[in-house]
Amino acid sequence: MQQQYPFKEVEQSVQAYWESHHTFAATEQSDKPKYYCLSMFPYPSGRLHMGHVRNYTIGDVLSRFHKMKGYNVMQPMGWDAFGLPAENAAIKNNTAPAKWTYQNIEHMKAQLKQLGLGIDWRREVTTCKPEYYKWEQWLFTELFKKGLIYKKTSTVNWDPIDGTVLANEQVIDGRGWRSGALVEKRDIPQYFMKITAYAEELLSDLDKLDGWPEQVKTMQRNWIGKSYGCEVEFPIVGQAGNLKVYTTRPDTLMGATYVAVAAEHPLATLAAGNNPALAEFVAECKRGSVAEADIATAEKKGMATGLFVTHPLNGEQLPVWVANYVLASYGEGAVMAVPAHDERDFEFASKYQLPIKTVIQHTEIKTLPMTEHGVLFNSGEFDGLDFDGASASIASALSAKGLGKRRTQFRLRDWGVSRQRYWGCPIPIIHCPSCGEVPVPIEQLPVILPEDVVMDGVGSPIKKDPNFYETSCPTCGGHATRETDTLDTFFESSWYFARYASFDSTNTMADERANYWLPVDQYVGGIEHAILHLLYARFFNKLMRDARLINNDEPFTNLLTQGMVLKDGSKMSKSKGNTVDPQELIDTYGADTARLFMMFAAPPEQSLEWADSGVEGAHRFLKRLWKAVFDHVALGTATAYTQGELNAELKNLRRQLHLTIEKVADDYGRRHSFNTAISSVMELMNALAKIEGRDEITRQIRQEALQNVALLLYPIVPHICQAIWAELCPGSSMLDTGWPVADPVAMVQDTVEYVIQINGKLRGSMTTAKTETQENLEKLALVQPCVQKFIEENMSVRKIIIVPNKLINIVVG
Repeated sequence: MQQQYPFKEVEQSVQAYWESHHTFAATEQSDKPKYYCLSMFPYPSGRLHMGHVRNYTIGDVLSRFHKMKGYNVMQPMGWDAFGLPAENAAIKNNTAPAKWTYQNIEHMKAQLKQLGLGIDWRREVTTCKPEYYKWEQWLFTELFKKGLIYKKTSTVNWDPIDGTVLANEQVIDGRGWRSGALVEKRDIPQYFMKITAYAEELLSDLDKLDGWPEQVKTMQRNWIGKSYGCEVEFPIVGQAGNLKVYTTRPDTLMGATYVAVAAEHPLATLAAGNNPALAEFVAECKRGSVAEADIATAEKKGMATGLFVTHPLNGEQLPVWVANYVLASYGEGAVMAVPAHDERDFEFASKYQLPIKTVIQHTEIKTLPMTEHGVLFNSGEFDGLDFDGASASIASALSAKGLGKRRTQFRLRDWGVSRQRYWGCPIPIIHCPSCGEVPVPIEQLPVILPEDVVMDGVGSPIKKDPNFYETSCPTCGGHATRETDTLDTFFESSWYFARYASFDSTNTMADERANYWLPVDQYVGGIEHAILHLLYARFFNKLMRDARLINNDEPFTNLLTQGMVLKDGSKMSKSKGNTVDPQELIDTYGADTARLFMMFAAPPEQSLEWADSGVEGAHRFLKRLWKAVFDHVALGTATAYTQGELNAELKNLRRQLHLTIEKVADDYGRRHSFNTAISSVMELMNALAKIEGRDEITRQIRQEALQNVALLLYPIVPHICQAIWAELCPGSSMLDTGWPVADPVAMVQDTVEYVIQINGKLRGSMTTAKTETQENLEKLALVQPCVQKFIEENMSVRKIIIVPNKLINIVVG
């Protein structure tokens, strides 16, 4: 054994051992309980960043701990490989997205291996490979046949220069983030997944997820947004038909003073037909963002249409306005406006001097807008009713007139999955002039995305490639064309957890092995995925269950959302110039140091502040551990302590060791508090350093302590632990040893420290046997030097108060 810690040699040697022995290969043939630990797979951007190091180390610690505890563990890894960044990089570097992506995967895979992750690499999936996306194409065709995927025209952000649809986040100040072009609103046909058909189950099943953070469940509940309200119909003045709105506040209906419609609403189109100013305003609204958050914060703008509707209960005529704060995609694309009791309506009515009619009273709130529930007044026959009573009565009155009814609504919208991009999974639909839209039959799947393309930055290459889109109809054999849109990349990440279990299946999306491994026991990833990815994964799990591929209702039993890695108080990013390259860290200090620092610097759920001094401190600790083993082994072989008389010092050390074993198991398993686990082991090592004896019994205690330190730290710093174990216990395999069990006898404290007071003032302390009698305790206390010092000749002891195992107070006078 070398005297200095040779981290590079140690890590390379241990990693080679794992690879040659297939240490982390998972199998379904096991009588052990299964433990499926999954960290959210990375986008192959080219290099690991510190967020990856933290995320994957957390997952690896939990995997290794459970393997030592006797579980049959699977920890897989893959690549979320489709997406826009590859297209942009391809244009910038004059290459094809596929080539760029595969090169990045190879580099990042080597980095992950260097980090020492216990991954079953046989199960690796890459979402841009046809053997992976074949099965999502198959699922798409099955859902299309069932009506759970359908096509409809939808309003999107269109970049006229790049010739593509932009996500709301890619529209900055009304312009495309890449081209800078003024973004247009366009209505284009797109495919949608009917996630709303599962809204009720997605909401109610959140109650089953006891192992999820409450914050994430609340975010999903709010996103699904179940509300109980009323459908209200306002007859349009001077023409046939009614304007339909949905409201969660039917109790305020008698306070409605106008109605507002979205720019896309048919009434807006009708009114703009002979009103050029209104037509220009409608066009301006359509150029704005379609994001709910942007609309909520934007300045409220509107214009009267000249049309009127009739209030369904009091018969008043209300003006119809086009307003930029009404969402075409929510409810009916129209709202009844009650300025006195809604903030947006109040802001709009005040700006355009529209009537404000108060109809709700509240005992404490007198200012407008008053948005709380209260008691109705100024509402005719409904005066005096509270929210529930008024909502029921008004819904009943509307129903009697055929102008409304109670309705439950969800904020959740169906998921538009079409993307007008190249680097994504081709949508498996063929357009036939005779047969219409025909799903590609399974024997013709996968529809393969051509990878050898030239990216010029304008539109998608497959939309210009007749070799791709020209085909024949599977039904009638006639000339037909392929769909050239690709799937949203969330599609791939919504089911990958099931594919790891059936990674090599060539005849089904998920086979019986998926039912062995699923649900995932522990999922690890960032809080930023709380809504979309986790919601879509839950949705796909239910779709796959209903397709009889898997049995479980929910994909992830436990969820750990790790915090960000910060430097100088802000998130690491290239633009801020505050990134730290994990590769440099591994090259300078080794993977174990990187892992130890990441787990020690903060609890997993909290943000971690980067500190060079913390990295150096972690490395110093590992060098100390190595030297402690070197010094011990240099004196010859020793066996771990099993029995024999111990002095007080060795008894205390052994007690601390076994209390540490018990605490660290709880820190890893239940609390996920890796920083306190490390801290406890560091304290144990400090106590061990104070033991100087070289006699046989002392060396046995030291051997026992060092063996257990290697086992306790193995999940976090596996390379050094495996190496020192080989020195401490030559010929035995650490990986077969299992998690240490605390000795209950060793943890029993047979001595106790008493605090000594004289007349209530602290004067010292003494250690005695725990079984000492009260009479002996009094005698021992009185002869302590700290007591003798404070009792003067003319003083007498009046009484001695003993609090068992804690305190002795001597009262003198």
